[in-house]
Amino acid sequence: MNDQTADFSAYREDGSPERLAIDTIRTLAMDAVQKANSGHPGTPMALAPVAYTLWSQFLRYDPGKPDWPNRDRFVLSVGHASMLLYSLLHLAGVKEIDADGNETGKPAVSLDDIKQFRQLDSKTPGHPEYRMTTGVETTTGPLGQGCGNSVGMAIAERALAAHFNRGEFTLFDHDVYAFAGDGDMMEGVSQEAASVAGHLKLSNLCWVYDSNHITIEGGTDLAFTEDVGKRFEGYGWHVIHVNDANDRGEFARAIESFKATDDRPTFIVVHSVIGYGSPIQGTQKAHSDAMGEEVIKATKKAYGWPEDAQFLVPDAVKTLLQDAMTERAVPLREKWDADFEAYRGAFPEQAAELDLLRQGKLPDGWQADIPTFEADAKGLASRDAGGKVLNAIAPHVPMLIGGAADLAPSTKTLLTFQGAGAFEPGSYGGRNMHFGVREHAMGSIANGMALSYLRSYTGTFLVFSDYMRAPIRLAAIMEVPTIFVFTHDSIGVGEDGPTHQPIEHLATLRAIPGLDTIRPGDANEVAVAWKVALTHTHEPTALIFSRQAIQTLDRSKYASADGLEKGGYVLGDAEGGEPEFILIATGSELPLAVQAHEKLTAEGIKSRVVSLPSWYLFEKQDRAYRESVLPPKVTKRLAIEQAGSLGWDRYVTSDGGTITMSTFGASAPITKLQEKFGFTIDNVVKMARELLEGSKA
Repeated sequence: MNDQTADFSAYREDGSPERLAIDTIRTLAMDAVQKANSGHPGTPMALAPVAYTLWSQFLRYDPGKPDWPNRDRFVLSVGHASMLLYSLLHLAGVKEIDADGNETGKPAVSLDDIKQFRQLDSKTPGHPEYRMTTGVETTTGPLGQGCGNSVGMAIAERALAAHFNRGEFTLFDHDVYAFAGDGDMMEGVSQEAASVAGHLKLSNLCWVYDSNHITIEGGTDLAFTEDVGKRFEGYGWHVIHVNDANDRGEFARAIESFKATDDRPTFIVVHSVIGYGSPIQGTQKAHSDAMGEEVIKATKKAYGWPEDAQFLVPDAVKTLLQDAMTERAVPLREKWDADFEAYRGAFPEQAAELDLLRQGKLPDGWQADIPTFEADAKGLASRDAGGKVLNAIAPHVPMLIGGAADLAPSTKTLLTFQGAGAFEPGSYGGRNMHFGVREHAMGSIANGMALSYLRSYTGTFLVFSDYMRAPIRLAAIMEVPTIFVFTHDSIGVGEDGPTHQPIEHLATLRAIPGLDTIRPGDANEVAVAWKVALTHTHEPTALIFSRQAIQTLDRSKYASADGLEKGGYVLGDAEGGEPEFILIATGSELPLAVQAHEKLTAEGIKSRVVSLPSWYLFEKQDRAYRESVLPPKVTKRLAIEQAGSLGWDRYVTSDGGTITMSTFGASAPITKLQEKFGFTIDNVVKMARELLEGSKA
């Protein structure tokens, strides 16, 4: 049955086109999940009236120009309800923007795309994925992440407004909406993020909490009984309750209250019935999985919908949402376009800067002040070098904004140049973020900032990357260039002991596809590492820095640190002929490898030192280059790294070896730890000799 034969003359209740559109969203969700035999229909069915009201009456979003910089952002943190978003994108007539930023003229989500829900290579994957589907502002699914992202987006709007709004020109004044569920509210990351947003008084941020009291296991009262609204009042949010998700007028008044609130974010608690209208409404059976043909028919009958119709979009609603959004947003977008052209004449430098941000490019001369570090046997910690390089770059990249999880003095991620300032309530032009001891939210917020034109960075100790693994992983999935700075990278932390000494963390970061994990070996490699991180446009970077001082190598004797751009390079080589032995190192162990190489060379052993700070970049080089650095015939290799050995078998053959960590560390001065775990010149040379002698035996 199609819309030409469907009879809606007896359509139930108000019979309005709006109600028809709402039930279209509900039935599309049921049909798509049933066809895929997989998915979550219950929440789209419950939230359809709320979402439709927001999109049709309030959202400032031009469906024909979905990349308009000042559009309102809509984040579906409750990502398993993806069919809600896909149905909205379809009914709104949102047009596709391809990977190169070009308008294709095609719909972002067609009805055929909805029919391919959760199928290979479709534009309607099980959870919304950024870059895959136009109109999806961020990848969601792991609950709470979208909440954190939305805070980052709201921060970005405030930062962009502070920087670009000038005189009579208001280029940025958009709002950010996030839909969240009970699961989001249970996750710690959302609470960390909510605390940040309340502190910052982000009045451009509105979370809509779908309180349906159902989880996969059953009622939420199995594990979740607190008064969430009061919790948010404690965070400093404006809290509103909507008693019935189907009451569109009550929800509209809640949004109007949000828009009238200018001193804090808004939290709207919407009480809904999961799987609304179905025989299984209000139960855990409505949460996930296909509902079954009989349940779907009964539900459609309850809606007054043709029971046998599938993927039905009635004529009366085909352009209803699109027309409403277009009528409201197109004049706003056209005025923005005209204002920006006038702005370009009045403020050409700022306009050019915004053009670059939209293109993901950096200003000319951004590298001009990056220091070159002189050879120094005493050296300095790579965290200190990182702070110097960051502060040399940041004045030239105005939208480079970030901070640490209460550790900026230790991670050296504080911007100290004149005018940098702090991003705080009433001072949204500051460049230093103070995330507090909230590593998880910090990562999620930074991703949201990166999704809204900012070049964001974070800072904490490497061991605490465990607390923020989800946003690091999602940054890689989304291909956004968030920069994660991790210091205190090894047993070099010393007296703080094994709780603060990362062992397995490098391996777990290197295991994330698309994440460039760089562990530079001296100050000049740090400078190149920061250059690489800033030039990445489609991948995040983890910069791994030391607490302890590292010798600054004499680059007149050894190869330029620019070799880091290829991930790995020959730092020093044997004189006369091919090497018979290769020392491979990263980070603070690189000078150790150099010193061992010099001692072996003095003994007549032809050794080579390879610096391998980024496995990610090295693997991107062609085979010829990789084999020029690590010749296959030279199998006697020794890798040196104050971390676990996992992964080193990629570069060290069976007749090679590693000096790595096989246990946790200990609390002691660093020199004692290096002796205990074998990170000394004598031990490196000893192992090298043993490997070479083994080949001669």
